[in-house]
Amino acid sequence: MNNIARILAALPVLALALTTTVSAEEHKSAEKPAASAKAAPAIPSSPAAPATAAAKPAATIAPVATPKTAAAAPVVRAPAEPVVAPRPRAKPQSAAPQRVALATTAVAEKAAEPAAPPHTLHWSYEGETGPRAWAKLSPEFAKCGSGERQSPIDIRDGMKLDLEPISFEYRPSNFKVIDNGHTIQANVGGWNAMRVMGRRFRLVQFHFHRPSEEAIDGRQFEMVVHLVHKDSEGRLGVVAVLVEGGARQPAIQAVLNNLPLEKGEEVPAATNLDLTQILPENKKYFTYMGSLTTPPCSEDVLWIVMQQPVQASADQLNLFSRIYPMNARPIQAAGGRTIKESN
Repeated sequence: MNNIARILAALPVLALALTTTVSAEEHKSAEKPAASAKAAPAIPSSPAAPATAAAKPAATIAPVATPKTAAAAPVVRAPAEPVVAPRPRAKPQSAAPQRVALATTAVAEKAAEPAAPPHTLHWSYEGETGPRAWAKLSPEFAKCGSGERQSPIDIRDGMKLDLEPISFEYRPSNFKVIDNGHTIQANVGGWNAMRVMGRRFRLVQFHFHRPSEEAIDGRQFEMVVHLVHKDSEGRLGVVAVLVEGGARQPAIQAVLNNLPLEKGEEVPAATNLDLTQILPENKKYFTYMGSLTTPPCSEDVLWIVMQQPVQASADQLNLFSRIYPMNARPIQAAGGRTIKESN
């Protein structure tokens, strides 16, 4: 009985201690959700959730957001820092694009410039582009109208003197024939030259005019051969060989045998040409200073006109006439020039 009495007396004390312990545990459980709330904001409950869920301790609540819940109550997040896109590095400009750009600019500027007035270099022996119009066709041809020592001339009253004989250093050579649109021309290879007045001139080419451009005491001939030479300083010396009707001329025939089929086409001959055949036996000559007889009519040309003509057959003369019936510049004023004649 004494033991029972002691137990009954202690019951109030045990009940008080038990109550205190339970209260302490509930207090600790209530503090855990609060700490969690500081770390991450709680997701609000859906309106459809039971009201009793709010009364339960926060530690036991594990709400799962359904699609509807997420749509109805968007999550509130802290504003994110603005993302700054990195600036692209500027690639070094290569020199090639710059050159292309400069070239394009230059082309554009060139296109913007006013076009130069066109000049036609076409000339002929008759009509609107004939000898009277040569000087007007191009500034390059100005001498054809303003020159004071133009060729050809009518050779009269030459001063007879003991002139130095001309030394012709001609030998059989290869050649090419071309129809240049104004005459038939033979371009000569190898080394062929003449010596006169202390100068040596190398033969470059020879060509034909019909009728002869030069006249002697007013007489023109059937044709003339102009042998064009050049010295080491670029000065020109032209030998004019007058041609009259008569026997067949072998050098002229060699050129005619190699006539090209097209203008501007150069035809190499299969055989060599003996250039001495084109010269007269008598080497006496007239000489004076003149010009080219075709545009640009350049002056300071040494002219040597052989006194004795050579012959060509009627067939040869007619064959050339079928291609160029007339390709001679009219006689020009002598203008008081000195004309020498060898004895």
